[in-house]
Amino acid sequence: MHIHYDLDNFKALNPVVAIGTFDGVHLGHREVISELKRLSTLLGGESVILTFEPHPRTIIAPDEDSLRLLSTKNEKIDLIEKTGIDHLVIYPFTKAFSNLSYDEFVAKILVGSMKISSLVVGYDHRFGKGRKGDFNSLEMLSKSLGFKIEHLSGLLVDSKVVSSTKIRLALGEGNISRANQFLGYHYSLTGKVIEGNQIGRKIGFCTANIEVSDRYKMVPGDGVYAVMAETDGKRYKGMLNIGFRPTITSNADHRSIEVHIFDFDKDIYNTVITLFFVDKIRDEQKFADIEQLKEQLIKDRSSSLNILSKGNFW
Repeated sequence: MHIHYDLDNFKALNPVVAIGTFDGVHLGHREVISELKRLSTLLGGESVILTFEPHPRTIIAPDEDSLRLLSTKNEKIDLIEKTGIDHLVIYPFTKAFSNLSYDEFVAKILVGSMKISSLVVGYDHRFGKGRKGDFNSLEMLSKSLGFKIEHLSGLLVDSKVVSSTKIRLALGEGNISRANQFLGYHYSLTGKVIEGNQIGRKIGFCTANIEVSDRYKMVPGDGVYAVMAETDGKRYKGMLNIGFRPTITSNADHRSIEVHIFDFDKDIYNTVITLFFVDKIRDEQKFADIEQLKEQLIKDRSSSLNILSKGNFW
């Protein structure tokens, strides 16, 4: 896959293009990508995904603090590369670019710079300043500017349309199984191991406190989860607690993320770790004393091992 960070030297044979943020590269996105690849093969062209960096909302509404993303830039690149796309264009989203109307965007960027032959759009695709461009607008422009267009309906899973918004809602509710079902893979968080209060060490449940590497990355709802943890190229079973941390942190919504890795005693402070969410065990609770907490953690460990024994996680 060729990665382009601008269009200065972009060249592709009869480019067939799909546009969007592709946050999470979920099953709905992969339906679009499959059609993109099919059409590019049929037309003897090359498949191209056009996405943006940074996320448009950080430019259009810089004071808004509610943006939460399913994938970081690097995660998105890895996920798209696995689909077998020919070209990925990560176009710089600036204030000036955000002011382009939909017809200027199509004429200048898609036709003028990329010289597209065909465009594949999802069921809810909107574009241009104020998101005023829709499929009907594109269809009219395609006739006047000489490119083909294909419109796809939304992918249904359990009679529900798959979307990044629905996945974020599921994660916020702690509904990991639904989120993973819509994503087509296990949701993950990557971050650095930082020093914590070391309470777990005193009761035989050492935890690694995680500071997520991207401030916009979505952190699932509070609770205890069965997870797989990857560090130093190896993967381990574990359980993870997400809760509220009153002090300022870099994690989304300033929440604590603490993982206990089973049968693991290495010092991993300041190293990078990736956590793959498998299922939720329970909501976060308050305990009367340390002994009650320890008793519950023993139960949580048993629940986690039971969940993790049922799947093949690499």
